[in-house]
Amino acid sequence: MTDSPPYSRPDEDPGERLDRQWNELLQELRLAQTGTQILFAFLLSIAFQNRFQDADTFTHDVYAVTLIASALAVGLFLAPVSFHRIIYRQKLRDRMLPIANRMTIGGMLFLVVAIAGGVLLAADVVLPRPVAIIVVAIVLLVFAVLWYVVPAWVRRTNADEE
Repeated sequence: MTDSPPYSRPDEDPGERLDRQWNELLQELRLAQTGTQILFAFLLSIAFQNRFQDADTFTHDVYAVTLIASALAVGLFLAPVSFHRIIYRQKLRDRMLPIANRMTIGGMLFLVVAIAGGVLLAADVVLPRPVAIIVVAIVLLVFAVLWYVVPAWVRRTNADEE
């Protein structure tokens, strides 16, 4: 642990804080949207490949779940932008930010599912299916630890220090 003081901006008024938080969220969404949209576009093209048409039911089921998860991730990552446009100039940023944050977290959850499905689709081609499933389980575990467990641990330990 470091001995640095908790992060704060005492010179920042509530409006400035909301603006900063919104801008931070937009920066995060820009990164997440790009990768998710590329994954979604790639997944859309798979269904039209002749070889995919001959795949087994397991592959088609994994594909369907992956495609739907990817579409939902795209929708949730774009939702805050649409939300902002609809309530623009209504002075509702204080209400919009927590909702947009939840949308983003939901999008990340669906993105993890879509990434795992994409890895499973690819790994199933080059590895025996049981090995591919184990690889995907490891990938999911790494994502869960890095995206959820570590931040939750930092948040909890920070709350303990205050």
